Amino acid sequence: MKMKTVSYCLVALSIATTALAAQAQTQGAPQTDLPRTQISAGMYLIDAQVASSPREREIGLMHRKEMPAQEGMLFIFEQPATQCFWMKNTLLPLSAAFVADDGTIVNIADMKPMTENSHCSTKPVRYVLEMNVGWFDKRGFKAGTRLGGKPFTARQ
Repeated sequence: MKMKTVSYCLVALSIATTALAAQAQTQGAPQTDLPRTQISAGMYLIDAQVASSPREREIGLMHRKEMPAQEGMLFIFEQPATQCFWMKNTLLPLSAAFVADDGTIVNIADMKPMTENSHCSTKPVRYVLEMNVGWFDKRGFKAGTRLGGKPFTARQ
């Protein structure tokens, strides 16, 4: 009987720890331990964190105070749809590239920090790549530019 009690206590402790970690994420702790993938954009390599679960996508880059120039976050959705993003609790100004399954940028939106304005894809997409604001523009990337990397080749 004591082993069952210990097991139940361990399960309860595990659930409580998970709940506290999730609460910390929404209360100001940035998400920095996601898996990463490399994306090529012309002669540039992007080190992108991958947000693929609903919770990871919900938190995104919230509460981050800085992000290196060649880093970003790739949001991956289960299927193509019109994707809309906003900047609530996001401290960094960002540019979001809405990307088709083959890696082609559909459209790019510059987003101001700490706003709730909606920025949407002009066509259904599965991917959204967020970079520091102006990253795409400074390199001449626009709608029609093709990105490379595992996420895009896996779908072809």
